[in-house]
Amino acid sequence: MLAVPAAAGASVDPDAALHAYARARLADGDGALGMAVASYRDALTMDPARVEIARRSYVQAIESGDAALALRSAMLLDGEGLLPRDGTLLRIGDALARKDWAGAATLTDRMAEEGNFSFLAPIVKSWIAIGQGRYAPPQVNDRDKFAALALRYSDEHAAFQALARRDVAAAVPAIRRALAVRSSDGAALRIAFAGQLAAQGAKAEALMLLPAASANFAAARADIQKNRRLKAAGAAMTPAQGYARLLARLAVDVASDPAGAPMGLRLARIATFADPAGAEPAIVAARLLTAQGYGAGGVEAARRVPAKSWYAALGQAELIEALAASGDKAGALALARAQAEAPGAEAERQVRLGRLLAEQRDFSGAAAAFRAAQAGYEPDKLPWTLLLFEGSALDQAKRWDEARGVLERAAKLAPNEPLILNYLGYAQIERRQNVDAALDLLRKASALKPQDAAITDSLGWAHYVTGDLNAAVPVLERAAAGAPGDATINEHLGDALWTAGRRYEARYAWAAASVYAEGDVAARLAAKVREGMKPEYAAP
Repeated sequence: MLAVPAAAGASVDPDAALHAYARARLADGDGALGMAVASYRDALTMDPARVEIARRSYVQAIESGDAALALRSAMLLDGEGLLPRDGTLLRIGDALARKDWAGAATLTDRMAEEGNFSFLAPIVKSWIAIGQGRYAPPQVNDRDKFAALALRYSDEHAAFQALARRDVAAAVPAIRRALAVRSSDGAALRIAFAGQLAAQGAKAEALMLLPAASANFAAARADIQKNRRLKAAGAAMTPAQGYARLLARLAVDVASDPAGAPMGLRLARIATFADPAGAEPAIVAARLLTAQGYGAGGVEAARRVPAKSWYAALGQAELIEALAASGDKAGALALARAQAEAPGAEAERQVRLGRLLAEQRDFSGAAAAFRAAQAGYEPDKLPWTLLLFEGSALDQAKRWDEARGVLERAAKLAPNEPLILNYLGYAQIERRQNVDAALDLLRKASALKPQDAAITDSLGWAHYVTGDLNAAVPVLERAAAGAPGDATINEHLGDALWTAGRRYEARYAWAAASVYAEGDVAARLAAKVREGMKPEYAAP
């Protein structure tokens, strides 16, 4: 136990602490993050010597964004030698924010010894040096087994540190290398670099980083062209801000693997603790909170991005996703429409609107949004995914003739893409159209992606529709083995087995399908299990 008193002259009420802890655990289990963290805070206040309370408080405080409770819990755990490795990162951020350079250096050495995040040490040490009033760029040892990881982030920080020294010539090549690494997630980074460059008189270089006729960059471009708000945008980055940026970037990379998502969220939250007013850490935290089911937390984080800042459009994109995830579909849709109607709206805005409209079953509206997303592309450079989105929406809007034309265009653009081949083939099989050609599409899709249960099911069902039971049954059995919880696949298998005379096995397959089915499909399956196969009960 920790030998830390609750308060001078105070006594611990174990029953009250236990009740608060139990309340916290219940709220934790129900996903009530706010109630859970408040109860953990109460429990820790009542009984600060209990390690289990500190451990739970630490995790929940980080996920909920309670920096004070997170740090308090971390210090208690550290005293017992039980601090998680990311707790060292939390303490480094706290030391940097307080300008405790010696403390930050000691903790960075500890981080390097612990191993998990050792590749960050050269970059963190370079920021500590900036805080101490000297310049020591990140020094990555090429022989280190984690050198590639460190190099992924070092150029970005070398660029910002060069800009802090007003050395634009040294910053520009580092900026180019940094943006090349983050090509798919670099909008906020472009804005940050542009602001720093513009403030130092490198206006042309700044504007080159911000694509013209792009809504996400419109505010930044307008201000730079008119020399507005450059002082704030070009303020030299502090060590704490640089550190927050490092953790936010790492959070995105770690969370790209589903297994790393919880750690990614914790890193993002620690980044917001180090730089509470920073737009980029807030944007990353909002994205990861929403992705992990914390929609309300995502809304709160996204709303930290000032509405009139250069990052506002990026923050609003995350806010749309968070609002939808938290149940405010109307709010999400209204904001998505406003973003999609802005001059220079990017394809991603139209796609976001299209997805929300599809969720509201406005499939014609969704198709129009997906079509609008295609406007900025040359015909031969059009992403096939946009055509697939449009075709699927048109299909669900019961506009099959239009959908088929769009899907055929997609297949011409990407003749070896299994998703397109499967969709176009199966949609025609469902309608008993061009059956032989559709079967060929599905054979090709299955050959390209043989382990995909949905594609295997499509091929098996196509064999069934064409009357080839000998081919259909083994293919559908393989599909069901690959996705035993899929109602459609099991129903298809049941229909094929019944037709092949294997009645007992057919009922078993239908019963398996009914476990996961809903609505009309569930009623149809129940009738099959009860009465056997009849024409009116056939799967579509």
